Amino acid sequence: MAYIIGVDCGTSGTKTVLFDENGRVIASATAEYPMYQPKNGYAEQDPARWAAAMLDTVRAVVSKSGVNKDEIKGIGISGQMHGLVMLDKDNNVLRNAIIWCDQRTAAEADEMNRIIGREKLIEITANPALTGWTAAKILWVKNNEPEIFEKCRHILLPKDYLRFILTGEYATEVSDASGMQLLDVPNRCWSSEICQRLGIDMELLPRVYESSEVTGVLRADIAEQLGLNAGTIVVGGAGDNAAAAIGTGVCAEGRAFTTIGTSGVVFAHTPSVSIDPEGRVHTCCAAVPGEWHIMGVTQAAGLSLKWFRDNFCGAEKDTAALMDVDEYYLMDKEAETVPIGAERLLYLPYLMGERTPHLDPDARGVFFGLSAMHTKKHMLRAVMEGVAYSLRDCVEVFREMGINVSDMMACGGGGTSPLWRSMLADLYGCEVKTPASKEGPALGAALLASVGAGIYGSVHEAVKAVVRTDKVCQPDSSRMERYDEFYSLYRDIYPALKDSFSRLATL
Repeated sequence: MAYIIGVDCGTSGTKTVLFDENGRVIASATAEYPMYQPKNGYAEQDPARWAAAMLDTVRAVVSKSGVNKDEIKGIGISGQMHGLVMLDKDNNVLRNAIIWCDQRTAAEADEMNRIIGREKLIEITANPALTGWTAAKILWVKNNEPEIFEKCRHILLPKDYLRFILTGEYATEVSDASGMQLLDVPNRCWSSEICQRLGIDMELLPRVYESSEVTGVLRADIAEQLGLNAGTIVVGGAGDNAAAAIGTGVCAEGRAFTTIGTSGVVFAHTPSVSIDPEGRVHTCCAAVPGEWHIMGVTQAAGLSLKWFRDNFCGAEKDTAALMDVDEYYLMDKEAETVPIGAERLLYLPYLMGERTPHLDPDARGVFFGLSAMHTKKHMLRAVMEGVAYSLRDCVEVFREMGINVSDMMACGGGGTSPLWRSMLADLYGCEVKTPASKEGPALGAALLASVGAGIYGSVHEAVKAVVRTDKVCQPDSSRMERYDEFYSLYRDIYPALKDSFSRLATL
């Protein structure tokens, strides 16, 4: 039997899973780390915490599994996208990584539009200038921390820094590189035109691979630490959502998934490049060689529920500990007792600005309609519904583009909630399925490694052999009508507040 390791470097923690060649989980381990917000709208993490979490969890799964290291054939890495890691000439990290949800770069996004032009950016990178993406972060450091920029010799994404720790190679792959806004997405290579016009030396950038290609092998000293063989292959891997697509079987035309993690994503696979001229959704290279995907993104999906839990649900945490259940399970049950619409209370989940469809870094969270009769349970239900409404916004853009989203999977932490899945089915108007494996990005990364190791001949072959469907949630016509009423009002709130959000940002 052959075994493969999938590492998923997320925002709240890193999860590593050891799978057998059939996708069965043999052992898993998770390590958490903090996010730092030194100013409103800022978001940073320490790459050393990611590296320690990866090494600890890989070592743990190898030790716990008891699998012979000769049978572990490869490692795939999935990671949070867009984060900026800068190394000096000695490979020291120069500053905390500026991560995906950071919104400090509005001026730099404007600068990109002035220098290159919005239409040209969309033509080459398949997306308009975006505050959360890597190019704007590089310009921010260049403009605000020139002494650090001058010392920079290598620029890596979060998962690619982990690859460097494992292999010593400066490498990335097409799905994650698509989110840097320096890649020629239709042609799957760095854009010399974009880099030149932004004043970014292409020598700083890593080599680009396809997601299932071998990018390097384990260094001997690292292999010894981990209990693995030196020379074990490490493949390109994928950005978190591209990896989740492989892990949930969304790798063919017509297939889509919704994930509710820290952010929320609606993701659809497409065999050809399809670009929204308004830039409301993101087009990127897929982890399947020669194919692409489209993503609509809600910045603070699971983050909204986590924020609510951390600040208002102490009692649920204590009760859950006594009952030996997850506090989110209790929160789900509480929200179920509140009717659709939360007694006329709506929530806008814009805690970290918003991408789809507004592209507004100044947008902020709102409870709309709050009255004296509302309780914590109403607010909890409103938070979950607000996230679901925001994900429906993504689906509506896809439908405008003529993209089929009728075959929908649900994954991520929020995908384990029956209530949230029910909301999505009713708001999308289609059945929402869950994959049999809950490992999503880690499984996707491992499947890519299985292709690189020659266990399977292609990504499609690996997915067909391993990925299975579990639960299916059907939409209900009466609930659909009720949700549509509240969704219509939800869509009216942001335009009414847009100018006020901008004014708030200047105070």
